[in-house]
Amino acid sequence: MGVFTYADESTSVIPPPRLFKALVLEADTLIPKIAPQSVKSAEIVEGDGGVGTIKKISFGEGSHYSYLKHRIDGLDKDNFVYSYSLVEGDALSDKVEKISYEIKLVASADGGSIIKSSSNYHTTGDVEIKEEDVKAGKEKATGLFKLIENYLVANPDAYN
Repeated sequence: MGVFTYADESTSVIPPPRLFKALVLEADTLIPKIAPQSVKSAEIVEGDGGVGTIKKISFGEGSHYSYLKHRIDGLDKDNFVYSYSLVEGDALSDKVEKISYEIKLVASADGGSIIKSSSNYHTTGDVEIKEEDVKAGKEKATGLFKLIENYLVANPDAYN
């Protein structure tokens, strides 16, 4: 098994507490509301919402995938850090055992956020993950993130 790590950094005009609430704590209700074509539903199938919880995300009609399950590995509400692993679903292939993610939000000088993220692809055998495969997934995640950010900008009282 190999582990391939990819790191990324981006910015947002939204401050960390508000962005973390929308992006992490309330994402199960917000994302299906603003992007039903991407995510049909998100539900807890095991646990209480904290570390160890398993969530099932069902994708919308236009998606290449039908569902995935992820496990919450870490949740630090005070420091705006969230980590989770994709553990089941058709988004994983026979080449990838699991994908672990970590997102950390840091306050930027302009009052917004710096989003630091990392992805660890745990592959089976000696399979190598190609940069273009990761890029496609990141583009979808970035599009979803921009929808959330735009929603927060357009609704300044939401998720305060």
